Amino acid sequence: MTTLSADSVAELFAGALALAQNGEPVSPRGMQTREVLDVHMTLTQPRARLLHAPPTRVLNPAFAVAETVWHLSGSDAPWIFGYNSKLRQYADDGVLRGAYGPRMRNWAGHVDQLRRVVEILKEDPDSRRAVIQLYDPSQDAAGHKDVPCTLGFRFHLRAGRLHMATTMRGQDVWIGMPYDLFFTTTLHELVAGWLGAELGPHHHHVGSLHIYERDLPQAVGLSEVAASPVMPPLTTPWESFDHLLHQVEVGEPVNHPGWKAMAETMRSYRLWRNGQRRQAFQVADHIAGPLRPALISWYGRLRQRGAALGTGVSEEAS
Repeated sequence: MTTLSADSVAELFAGALALAQNGEPVSPRGMQTREVLDVHMTLTQPRARLLHAPPTRVLNPAFAVAETVWHLSGSDAPWIFGYNSKLRQYADDGVLRGAYGPRMRNWAGHVDQLRRVVEILKEDPDSRRAVIQLYDPSQDAAGHKDVPCTLGFRFHLRAGRLHMATTMRGQDVWIGMPYDLFFTTTLHELVAGWLGAELGPHHHHVGSLHIYERDLPQAVGLSEVAASPVMPPLTTPWESFDHLLHQVEVGEPVNHPGWKAMAETMRSYRLWRNGQRRQAFQVADHIAGPLRPALISWYGRLRQRGAALGTGVSEEAS
């Protein structure tokens, strides 16, 4: 097993990237890849979750936020394609069959695994049964284009601190890892809040840590990064949580500083996609916390890509 530890996602990303670049060549499904097997990463500050490493790696923070809301609300609705159109290529009949949300919040049509994790740890704080399972052989052996990379999550409440572990069959460092950690650390923070616990370390177990050969030229330019800043708190009462997610999704006013920044990030990007560039920048400029510079950098990257393509603005979203 190879281990990596860092205080922030940016530092963890840089370490994982260096590791994957020196991995062994493999070609699953004919795609040339560098791979390292059996990697355990530890993030000591889960709220330092947003990767922002311009000019080499610029994320779409609106997609990071939207995907997190999409998962947490239990959705597989196609509105997510408005934040990342590339996902359509993995859909069957317009639906991403591997969507985490329905499996987490409505397994087999009736089990809210997220609610059950909270119940279990409130009833028995020392429990080892607080698990969310995502991989489902009854669905994932059917040959759908989208099969979950994440197998599941485990939660352990020890000495007043909540530890969370994610287990993944595979992890694409360059594209997927920053977005996955944004979601999983948000989930970690929320569950800790519902339990009244301190936020412990976040563990990320990966069976196949890899990078595709096509991404290596970009990745070579990133060796050292500044630590990710700590994001505003997102803890919120369980009783109003689903309503809050709905407000964030549809753009209703949100009376929570951390979630307001998330909602405004999504609203700004919707304006951008609708061609209202000035309004998008105006909204982005008033977002509190690390999402503001990340979103403005993303808009700059889209303009650069659009200029290179001769179209003015690129709609690429990953």
